[in-house]
Amino acid sequence: MANDPMAMIGLSALEARDNMASGALAATDYMRSCLDRIAAVEGEIQAFEWFDADFAMRQAQGADAHRKSGRPIGPLHGLPVALKDIIDTRGIPTANGTVLDAGRVPERDAVIVEKLRAAGAIIIGKTVTTELAFMHPGKTRNPVNQAHTPGGSSSGSAAAVAAGMVPLAVGTQTGGSVIRPAAYCGVTGFLPSAGSIPRTGILTQSPTLDRVGVFARSVEDAAMLAEVLFGHDELDKATIPAPHPKLLSIASTDAPVRPQFVFIRTPYWDKASKACQLAMEELAEHLGEGCFETGLPDAFSEAASMRERINLAEMAKCYHRYIRDGGDQLSPQLSQALEKGGKALAHDYIAALDWPDYLYAALGSIFQRCDAIITPAAPGPAPKGLESTGDPVFNVIWTLCGTPAITLPLFADEDGMPMGVQLIGPRGGDARLLRTARWLVKHLETDGQGD
Repeated sequence: MANDPMAMIGLSALEARDNMASGALAATDYMRSCLDRIAAVEGEIQAFEWFDADFAMRQAQGADAHRKSGRPIGPLHGLPVALKDIIDTRGIPTANGTVLDAGRVPERDAVIVEKLRAAGAIIIGKTVTTELAFMHPGKTRNPVNQAHTPGGSSSGSAAAVAAGMVPLAVGTQTGGSVIRPAAYCGVTGFLPSAGSIPRTGILTQSPTLDRVGVFARSVEDAAMLAEVLFGHDELDKATIPAPHPKLLSIASTDAPVRPQFVFIRTPYWDKASKACQLAMEELAEHLGEGCFETGLPDAFSEAASMRERINLAEMAKCYHRYIRDGGDQLSPQLSQALEKGGKALAHDYIAALDWPDYLYAALGSIFQRCDAIITPAAPGPAPKGLESTGDPVFNVIWTLCGTPAITLPLFADEDGMPMGVQLIGPRGGDARLLRTARWLVKHLETDGQGD
């Protein structure tokens, strides 16, 4: 295995972790395979904002020395993890996707980076984000077809995993910035329930909506990474003290009974491409009695505007220093959004803050009848062109409601571009959602083998 870099890249993150833990695979050999892959494709994909091969290899050497010492190893021992460049890393540049923060080097790690280091993970590099994690595209290309957008704002994280440069990556979502790029690039993207993962040390765009998510090539790998990141942080009031979830063990077990799904087109169904609509309808039909269809109350048609109102108003407050110190260097797209947010009326903003719980309450009767909601992860495959990161319209309801979501790369269009299926569970039902997602992947794989 040590002499076959392609075989190592083909390992799941969980398999690589277990091989490194047993000593069957050296962390340095695994890292070298990742570095070789980065050298081969990064020039075209441009997923990284900061990367230092020597620094990554020194960390891998430290991981091997730690294991050989006989001391306990962590649950992510030796695994390279790429971080979106809005996540603070001690001594490593974190530019937040803007020239206004060029050369910025944090003195402290974000809380989730502390968790990753404690778990034995290797910080391999910082991935490209859109400008201040909003909508203006960065330099990253879609690994499946470089003429198409990789999505955003966690574009580099999704592309790095999709291109095989890293097994795991971390991103954030305020609108659709984990689920959408994962769907466009053809990887698994998991967005845990609001309040699950602390955000201290991460660029704040919208305290109400910002969430941390993960990218991987399988449900189990996503569960393994997310489990390490979960936890309470006194500085992030959205997190609460709670028992640590067993995401990986639950996700890896078989469901006690066949899961029940509900197919929801959402009020934005007409924005989905014909290929996406047909794929979703065929999936619902294929699941047969295990899937029923329902609609959402009319109020859900207001979800996009309410989420935007919260996002822009809070962003105008949180990004005030950028407007003050270098507003003329911001993109017109971001400047216009900040201007709109700055004009939001207080009573409209406060009223919008009631909508997450209002809409979530309406989902209660649906979740009583199913294990997960099925809906598109994006309107279709990644759009051609690099001027846009795509439309998050199929993510906004679930972002606003704080529900966990996962996208699975189950479909492709006639040109081979990925199309993701999004599953949504109730708040706090992250482990069950992951188990349901794994069941769906296995079920479709089994059926495909039988055809």
